[in-house]
Amino acid sequence: MDSLVTAFTDPTALAALIALVVMEVVLGIDNLVFISILTNKLPEAQRPKARRIGIGLALAMRLVLLSMIAWIVGLTAPVFDLGWRGPLDSHGAPTFETQFSWRDMILIAGGLFLIWKATKEIHHNVDPHGGDDVLDKKSAVTMSFGSAIVQIILLDMIFSLDSILTAVGMTDNLAVMYIAVIVAVTVMLIAADPLANFIARNPTVVMLALGFLLMIGAVLIADGFGVHVPKGYIYAAMAFSTLVEVLNIFARRAKMRKGDA
Repeated sequence: MDSLVTAFTDPTALAALIALVVMEVVLGIDNLVFISILTNKLPEAQRPKARRIGIGLALAMRLVLLSMIAWIVGLTAPVFDLGWRGPLDSHGAPTFETQFSWRDMILIAGGLFLIWKATKEIHHNVDPHGGDDVLDKKSAVTMSFGSAIVQIILLDMIFSLDSILTAVGMTDNLAVMYIAVIVAVTVMLIAADPLANFIARNPTVVMLALGFLLMIGAVLIADGFGVHVPKGYIYAAMAFSTLVEVLNIFARRAKMRKGDA
């Protein structure tokens, strides 16, 4: 209780809370985009339920991981070393890690899964003979409810680990971490249906979102190999691409209105 009061009364803890909430919300965008794309392949009646289950599981995983902070931090300890230091940078340090921890291996596996999933979805969209098209509103549903939940769980695990490790790196106040995670997941829950519906109404946004997933997958793999790409660069690129797509949507709608006039 004392730590909870401190989170709202101590200026340092409050600043850490605000920064962590913002960071957790931004990190949750990746999770939310994946859930939106995946659940849009389900029958319309099942989509809201699948989103709520997926986001609820994301919250549960984050809270469970927070209760196991010591174990989570231990995941960063090296498990094995390839013994090759590779090229060195200007400071004499290796340009990428050859020591791998459980965290590294989880991030690499998650990145590979994201790239595989995004590539598969892009293939379905660009190959006219590649099967059902997620952009075709009349196409048959290509995924069962159970399959969607399993895939959401797998990615929830990856994003939850990244989220909690970020929280640990920003503050040592457990109450601040809990509050930030709960607020971030609440924002995800509120934004889930509007985002998924927006993606469903604007088919070109699906390809943009799949491109984001490819980029995020590559960043996770790079992070697993010790190549840390500043997340600010990633989200700035995503924001710019989104702005361009929004302008394109407005332009298309203006053109349609002009044609109807």
